[in-house]
Amino acid sequence: ESNRIGTLAENLLLQVPEVKQVGRRTGRAELDEHAEGVHSSEIDVDLAPSERGRDAVLADIRSRLAVIPAAINIGQPISHRLDHLLSGVRAQIALKVFGDDTDTLRSLATDLQTRLAAIPGVVDLQLEKQVRIPQLQVRVDYNKVQQYGVTPASINQALETLANGATVAQVLDNNRRADVVIRLQDADRTAHGLRNLLVETHAGYIPLQQIASIEDSSGPNQIVRENSRRRIVLSANAADGADMAGVVQAIRAELADFPLPEGYFTRLEGQFQAQEEATQLIAMLALVSLTLIFLVLYSRYQSSVLALIIMGNIPLALVGGVVALWLAGQTLSVASLVGFITLAGISTRNGILKISHYQHLVQHEGETFGIPMIVRGSLERLTPVLMTALVAAFALLPLILASGEPGKEILHPVALVIFGGLVSSTLLDTLLTPVLFYRWGEKPLQNLLSNQGATHETV
Repeated sequence: ESNRIGTLAENLLLQVPEVKQVGRRTGRAELDEHAEGVHSSEIDVDLAPSERGRDAVLADIRSRLAVIPAAINIGQPISHRLDHLLSGVRAQIALKVFGDDTDTLRSLATDLQTRLAAIPGVVDLQLEKQVRIPQLQVRVDYNKVQQYGVTPASINQALETLANGATVAQVLDNNRRADVVIRLQDADRTAHGLRNLLVETHAGYIPLQQIASIEDSSGPNQIVRENSRRRIVLSANAADGADMAGVVQAIRAELADFPLPEGYFTRLEGQFQAQEEATQLIAMLALVSLTLIFLVLYSRYQSSVLALIIMGNIPLALVGGVVALWLAGQTLSVASLVGFITLAGISTRNGILKISHYQHLVQHEGETFGIPMIVRGSLERLTPVLMTALVAAFALLPLILASGEPGKEILHPVALVIFGGLVSSTLLDTLLTPVLFYRWGEKPLQNLLSNQGATHETV
């Protein structure tokens, strides 16, 4: 059945214009790090370049596979492995519901599935297959078992051997081995057949129905536990182009409005956890970086005013990085945050070039503080500022233009942020830094020159 549905999925995928070829793996070996039964199939799809965007192609694939009676989860092979390591589920978002009763868990998860399906950006929403299946229940009457002088354990062992089968030997065929299994015929493995099953006792063989009750019932196909608590999982992905943080925030809002019985609770896990932790770490490192930049500038210019004037280029650069992300349709990610931190150090360079040159003109070339000196210093520093910015920008162009190529998922946002920040900081710095220095830089510059003069006299 798994092979039949897998073949149907392959034929549907091949109808997508961009799909060149498909390959399927059904099940995984027991010793595999990501072992799966034959109920699970992975289909690798090779896509050809197309005028349609990635979002449109994946939407087309999802719509075609929606007719298959199976749970569909679309993503990348490596991301599936990472998701499995993070939450135990091969999806970007895993909502786990914990409790004691399997039926109550399934009911709560079904209600949550209906609520989450209405959230924009949620795709591939599926509920873990914990369902009730037909079972034969055999309840041993302990009083009657004692009358016949047998133990319940021996009865259970006999039933397990005859109903489920037991390996009694092996047949060798050259290098091949085949197990010989003894068990009841299929006709006898029913409620009626088990009632008439003869069980050995000290008084001879008696029908099983004399010491046990056999009835048709239903029970869960599997019971999954995590940290000793029963749980059921709702898994989902964020649509391509959707803001993962926004989707997770909407899910948390739904969970806040969803009442749970006493003893039941939910836990939201997935990629966003690692992203949130990384974002917090990057925010802390950004504060450390800004602090260190300020301390270095203060040690050089001995003025907090001059250090802050130079660091004024940082928000100017951030503006360009944000605009670049917006124009490219990118969302704020860990990679782009790394680009912003890098941009903070690069953008201060222009201010250092200008203010150091202003100091040089006053200290060594006889200029006095004023507009003519600032205009001259700005014009003389314009060439090196533009040269360094253009060289960096040209070096980033290959990464910016290769946004859709494999392996550029991390470097493209970084390059995009740095490029946009270089453009905005270079243009705005040319106008704002001279104005800020003219407005607040005279007194700090005089103090710096007097301190350096006093130092030279002491030496």
